[in-house]
Amino acid sequence: MARTEQREIATKNGHTVSSTFYFPDIEMKGAILIVPAMGVTQAFYAPFAAWLTTHGYMVATFDYSGTGLSQTGHLRDARVTITDWADFDCTAMVEAMSNKANGTPLYWIGHSLGGQLIGMISNLHLVTKAFSIASGSGYWLDNVPSLKWRVWWLWFFVVPLTTRIYGYFPGKRLRKVGDLPSGVINQWRKWCLNPHYMVGAEGQKTRDKYRLVSTPIYSFSFTDDELMSKKNIDSLNSFYPASTIQVNRITPEEIGTQRIGHFGFFNVKFEQSLWASHLLPELH
Repeated sequence: MARTEQREIATKNGHTVSSTFYFPDIEMKGAILIVPAMGVTQAFYAPFAAWLTTHGYMVATFDYSGTGLSQTGHLRDARVTITDWADFDCTAMVEAMSNKANGTPLYWIGHSLGGQLIGMISNLHLVTKAFSIASGSGYWLDNVPSLKWRVWWLWFFVVPLTTRIYGYFPGKRLRKVGDLPSGVINQWRKWCLNPHYMVGAEGQKTRDKYRLVSTPIYSFSFTDDELMSKKNIDSLNSFYPASTIQVNRITPEEIGTQRIGHFGFFNVKFEQSLWASHLLPELH
């Protein structure tokens, strides 16, 4: 079992982010920040984080403000957006990890939304290499065909109605994504309705941030992803013209399994295939 510490990381907008630090028992090779998907709490990534420590990496997981262990008070009172998650939560976590890295490389592993936010981080220069796992643009007309009618219903009916009634998005009750602050779900809706996702919805300043990213990015995507199509993946990668992007699109068959999907990468059953054979060689 990895040695862990629970830490509250202060952000510059006055919030605290609940995080878990995992420490290796062997000489530290580097530090890895795991940046979560929308509506996914840090506990989901615990087995993966613990495994990384056995290979010499210090790892941190965390919950965005207003979610998981970082939720304080009622969600209807949470005044937070996805931009706040990037500008304050992620930036604070990168700084905290950089301070603990002891001069070793710092890596960003972002799942879904966590991979989308790479271009919004002001201190990304501290990151040696970024990994996006099942990350693509969320533009709804580029979604896989089976998803389009459901997201139409979500964005044009469910989200506007429920957030008006509850003051937040009651995703757990609806079995969709998870409970989210109104500012988060409304901004995400705006992104997903724009053909250029966040760089279109947020304007030129955000577009320029993505264009200037030079940090190398390694993109993992999966042909059976039920949420992200290849068009979604390619669209997100196109936001980074100055970055070197290595694309690894994986079929379940090539690793001897029937299914990977949007969340499967972090399943411990892929320890030898996806983790050891595909990810580990790129951590250098």
